[in-house]
Amino acid sequence: MIAKFIEATDATRFNHGKFMVARFSEDEWLRRSRIATFSDGSHDRLLLPDVCGWAGRHILVLDLQTGEGAIFLPGGLAAADLRNHRILVCPMFEPFLAWLYEQDLTDLNALPGMVNLGDGPTAMHGYRRPGASEQ
Repeated sequence: MIAKFIEATDATRFNHGKFMVARFSEDEWLRRSRIATFSDGSHDRLLLPDVCGWAGRHILVLDLQTGEGAIFLPGGLAAADLRNHRILVCPMFEPFLAWLYEQDLTDLNALPGMVNLGDGPTAMHGYRRPGASEQ
């Protein structure tokens, strides 16, 4: 796994988000499933990320404060993508994800270690996203 740790704050520095952004390494993308086979019954095993529906652009974003996160495909709308996941996040998660979607994610190590996200939500604690089934 290729990972980058990034801290995020708001303009007042009231909130402090701590995140890990990660992508599978080349070896991990080539890992074959030990169970899933092609529909024709051949014994060739499918690549494990393909079984899950992931592609090379997918990233894992983990909220280090809550220990929860999800795999996202950057390029969409962060708020809409978060509706698919019932994860516990800090107040900075959604603005951080929106910022992340605007970045060049080709090389995660080129991302800064700290970002100021400007005016953002102010809250004393995180919250559990409602998730797609609870909308």
